Amino acid sequence: MYARLVQLTPLGQCIGVAVTDIEPPQLAEPEIAAALADALETHGVLVFPELHCDDASQVAFGKALGEPDIFPIPTGDFAEIFLITLDPAKNPAAAYLQGTFFWHIDGATDTTPNMATMLSAVAVAEDGGGTEFCNTYAAWDALADDEKAAYKDVRVVHSMEASQRLVYKDPTDEQVADWKARPATEQPLAWTHQSGRTSLVLGATAEHVVGMDYDEGRALIDKLEAWATEERFVYHHDWKVGDLVMWDNRGTMHRACRYTADSPRLMHRVTLAGDEAFS
Repeated sequence: MYARLVQLTPLGQCIGVAVTDIEPPQLAEPEIAAALADALETHGVLVFPELHCDDASQVAFGKALGEPDIFPIPTGDFAEIFLITLDPAKNPAAAYLQGTFFWHIDGATDTTPNMATMLSAVAVAEDGGGTEFCNTYAAWDALADDEKAAYKDVRVVHSMEASQRLVYKDPTDEQVADWKARPATEQPLAWTHQSGRTSLVLGATAEHVVGMDYDEGRALIDKLEAWATEERFVYHHDWKVGDLVMWDNRGTMHRACRYTADSPRLMHRVTLAGDEAFS
């Protein structure tokens, strides 16, 4: 369907396409939005180079695809827009964004993870600040059959504390209490979706494997994350002002490449609420 409506150019070996010859107001048109949703399911990441999408068009696109999250403390003119910046003057939650430098899935500690996320680049870092994505469907598909059989019933505990301890090696009691206020959850290592496809559920929030010795479980998590983030499964995006990038959060992991706290890097994010619970 989408091949007739939008122009796509492959980017990574098995993840990501560039979408060209489209203008921001077209994103919310029903046929175009449906075609882009299909492309997202197939390719995992959609890149709209230098689209210069304004907030209104970005929010409208989100609403055409699903239900955008509403942020309790808006950081812009739209409650659906969240500012991605390390500047606490622009985003009071900036400290937590240090955790985005590690591979993760948005909402991995929730019952239902986010469906998709889109970022529009308002300002970019002078050094670093790119974003990397890996295809967790393809990573699962490439495993040997005996590995798939061994992993299909494995459960992993995910927590905010696990991801934040990667950032803060010597946290205060207050920080730990804050992290623990968000309960840990148990997720499948291999998530079989309603579509029939299976993806790996990993990332910085992965704490330990249920019923396995801690060190043995950590070794398994680390081994599979290294596997899923091999070059063949990854697309690296170097941002230009005006780029809009969207990813299927259900079948990918992502991370920001490091940039300094005083960097001008600023992204406007729209996050789509989940439509499928972990099973």
